[in-house]
Amino acid sequence: MDFVNEKDEVLGNLPKKEIYEKQLTHRIVHIFIFNNKGERALQLQSRQKSFCPLHWATSATGHVKSGETYEQAALRELEEEIGVKTTIDFLHKDLYEVRKGFTKFLSTFKTIYNGPFILKPDEVEKVEFFSLEEIQKMIKSGEKFHPELLFLLEKHFNIE
Repeated sequence: MDFVNEKDEVLGNLPKKEIYEKQLTHRIVHIFIFNNKGERALQLQSRQKSFCPLHWATSATGHVKSGETYEQAALRELEEEIGVKTTIDFLHKDLYEVRKGFTKFLSTFKTIYNGPFILKPDEVEKVEFFSLEEIQKMIKSGEKFHPELLFLLEKHFNIE
């Protein structure tokens, strides 16, 4: 996996475990799927995930592999996790601070797709569509959300 500098320029390549141990900046993609009603599809991450199992996350998400563009990684994750082949549009790129001194670049895309989904069971428990109001209520009621999804919702969709 590539690690990058503060300008998102590739500095080198290391195994994912080592990148996390050394807290090196790296790249992540997030994809929001919207249905024809404007609702967002969220995935409930598998109970088998090592980080944030059974937490709601974006429709698809994952690490950018070495040599991949953000768009290539997003398309790959969509297909791998939930069996979706579609076109995507870039939304935004953010520098996300995991904790002091440890950052990630989050590149977010969107698409319109109504289903069906073919879930990879070791990655995803289920996918459901929600309105922003429903998501807000879920957060306030204490449902578990992946921290990167919370960051994106707060920054770009005015959800607290």
